[in-house]
Amino acid sequence: MAINSKLCMLHLFVLLATLTLQIEAKPGVCKPSGKVRGRKPPPGECNKAHDSECCEQGKLYTVFRCSPPITGSTKAVLTINGFEAGADGGGPSECDGKYHSDDTPVIALSTGWYNKGSRCHKMINIHGNGRTTKAMVVDECDSTQGCDAEHDYQPPCPHNIVDASKAVWKALGVPEDDWGNLDIAWSET
Repeated sequence: MAINSKLCMLHLFVLLATLTLQIEAKPGVCKPSGKVRGRKPPPGECNKAHDSECCEQGKLYTVFRCSPPITGSTKAVLTINGFEAGADGGGPSECDGKYHSDDTPVIALSTGWYNKGSRCHKMINIHGNGRTTKAMVVDECDSTQGCDAEHDYQPPCPHNIVDASKAVWKALGVPEDDWGNLDIAWSET
């Protein structure tokens, strides 16, 4: 009889734990997936253009396999990125293996929004600074990895980033001195 009581208590505990996890896991919430430890870049290996950050030895950086849910007006942070060879964006774009002119309105999306390339070469609307413009998705801003040669020794991207060429910033009418971070909303076209 003691074994049956213990077994019932174990089942009850598992049931309560499962219910608690289901209540706490809010649908549509993107939570961190882990951490990556920073490595000091070799001399000259981290491009600091556009005030890009280089990884610090031993520092832990948060990684995400998801992004916030996409709505009719998804909130994000617009950052600036170079898509040309030798720019701070690192290697060629994920969508086509090519570099793109920074005078063209192109963007990289955080890993979850990039969605394994399902948005490659699709246009999105970007709303910010009182204006709206369109830009084409050509790259992933990797939220799952960083601090290595492939990622130009830069930290992983946050989960809510639209990383844009200077053409996008110009189209939104943002003064060049203010390029870097801007709260925006974006939507699919």
